[in-house]
Amino acid sequence: MKIHNFSAGPSILPESTIKNSAEAVINFAGTGLSLLEVSHRSKEFVAVMDEATALFKELLDIPAGYEVVFVGGGASTQFCMVPFNLMQKKAAYLNTGTWANKALKEAKAFGEVVEVASSKDSIYNHIPKGYDIPSDADYFHITTNNTIYGTEIKKDLDVNVPLVADMSSDIFSRPVDISKYTLIYGGAQKNLAPAGVTFAIVKQDALGKMDRHIPTMLDYRTHIDGGSMFNTPPVFPVFSALQTLRWLKEMGGVAAMEKINIEKAAVLYDAIDSSRLFKAPVADLEDRSLMNICFIMNDEYKELEKEFFDFATARGMSGIKGHRSVGGFRASTYNAMPKASIQALVDAMKEFEAKH
Repeated sequence: MKIHNFSAGPSILPESTIKNSAEAVINFAGTGLSLLEVSHRSKEFVAVMDEATALFKELLDIPAGYEVVFVGGGASTQFCMVPFNLMQKKAAYLNTGTWANKALKEAKAFGEVVEVASSKDSIYNHIPKGYDIPSDADYFHITTNNTIYGTEIKKDLDVNVPLVADMSSDIFSRPVDISKYTLIYGGAQKNLAPAGVTFAIVKQDALGKMDRHIPTMLDYRTHIDGGSMFNTPPVFPVFSALQTLRWLKEMGGVAAMEKINIEKAAVLYDAIDSSRLFKAPVADLEDRSLMNICFIMNDEYKELEKEFFDFATARGMSGIKGHRSVGGFRASTYNAMPKASIQALVDAMKEFEAKH
């Protein structure tokens, strides 16, 4: 039976990424050594790092003055790394979900944090609009896609202070105007690679302005100057990221991927909106995520929730249970998710509804 991987992360990857990574574990680049044991200073792996960095810049059309670094620690380490490097006195944060809230809390250790708006009171079911950003903020931080609640900021914001974005779960899903951002970061385990590597796209002239001491490993300049090799990088995830970047280029790049993602999401959202049993908690079409599609049972059918989960699981749907904090269901439809899997889920939903 075909298994359809709707997991929110670690999540589905392109078949070529998995195949090529598995082969490299046995024999990397014809060296006779496993990728798991090869020196990160070897010419073969240096070539991997160089190509991954170059493709990152090419696919996102990153302008001059920005650098891409690959580091460890996950996006959660970036929650403190960002204010360490950019926050002199005050920063502004938009609170749109669990991870945005965690980033906001971490920043409070470095100075004044202004929560410009929050959708917490409505269980994060929308992206706040119409807020004011303090003009004296050192930066404004957003989380573009909220995996738990299924909301997404799908446009690049125009703001009057430096813009910082956590794009862990929607990087490479659409074109991004990098010039509008001072820093973009994200964990790889959604749209890029296995867990273990974190990317950061950094505007170089924003760095080196803090009065405070920045620990060496938490200073972006360390990793820029060291070409992401100040210490041993996460070799396997970086290699896997390269395979995904190559696949993205073969697929036509991020503009082509955005078109596919819009089409995939429309199929599932249409099925939810036309259903008698299911509904989407995010009502505003503008705010609905293309990466994490959340849906719940209508109130009169709540008792069928477990039955549907078992029904869908028996038909190969994996990872559709909603986050433990909100319940319901969640279909994560990242770049590597094929249209056929979306249709398989829709078919299961319709078959279940016909029974009830």
